[in-house]
Amino acid sequence: MVNYRYLGNSGLKITELTYGNWITHGLQVENDTATRCVHAALDAGITSFDTADVYANTIAEQVLGDALKGQRRQSLEIFTKVYWPTGPGGPNDSGLSRKHIMESIDGSLQRLGTDYVDLYQAHRFDTETPLEETMLAFADVVRAGKALYIGVSEWTAEQIRAGAALAKELRIPFVSNQPQYSALYRVIEEEVVPASREVGISQIVFSPVAQGVLTGKYKPGQEVPAGSRATDEKGGKRFISRLIDDPAVLEGVQRFVPIAGDLGLTPAQLALAWVLQNDNVAAAIIGASRPEQIAENVKASGVTLEADVMAAIDEALGGVVERDPARTAQNSPQQRPS
Repeated sequence: MVNYRYLGNSGLKITELTYGNWITHGLQVENDTATRCVHAALDAGITSFDTADVYANTIAEQVLGDALKGQRRQSLEIFTKVYWPTGPGGPNDSGLSRKHIMESIDGSLQRLGTDYVDLYQAHRFDTETPLEETMLAFADVVRAGKALYIGVSEWTAEQIRAGAALAKELRIPFVSNQPQYSALYRVIEEEVVPASREVGISQIVFSPVAQGVLTGKYKPGQEVPAGSRATDEKGGKRFISRLIDDPAVLEGVQRFVPIAGDLGLTPAQLALAWVLQNDNVAAAIIGASRPEQIAENVKASGVTLEADVMAAIDEALGGVVERDPARTAQNSPQQRPS
């Protein structure tokens, strides 16, 4: 079964492996397969589920809501997000304005089939909306009982500190950040993690297996495997190409793979266990296109990696690790998307 961790300095416990449906539900897998994956997650002890209104342009939320029907709501932790464009893409169909937040939370609740979400997250920082407006809207969402906790995704250290200060003033529980983080991508470690510890929030990380690259299935000089994410024209290929197009990255991963074998783990399990060694990480988000992937991945829960193993991973991946803290700001939109 999967271990639980507290989310930030709150009393909320979430499963340290959280099921997410970015790219998969509504795009890569049929709805019946998505439902079987969700049920496999529940069977494995996962009770925390992450989605967003933008995933498959709202369809992913609907698929997740349908898959969770009949489950005891109090036994689940459901997370969703707001920021990216949904609907026809009008001028107020994106961002973190009061209008978009208030309309988006109602749409998300309807699609998810629930009266509230446990965590409502700002999917990016909105440079076109005053932060005070955004945080006050989140406060009203919390006070209306539509969300229990507030979080953000891919905010810089400075933005996190500013958001936390307003959340404290407004007396709302600001508990999490959702960044990309893996053994290959460590940009949060220098600035975001220290700021998060300072204000009492923790990380719910996505892409902990680096879009599948850390499984070792993509090999230098070889064609990508048929049916893999790198062949998915609906979205997966675009997100993974930067990594698999760099031979040095793939060579580093091939040195990472035998470390997992020596520990009796799969490379994916080792990648998940690696991010969970960071005590500021509350959960790693896992996805699946087949139910059996869930059963394998949950074996990473509770694994402790000794210092010599962590050092061996650092040596194997060497100079291919991305560490530049400026990447968080560089990867964030400079204006509201449409």
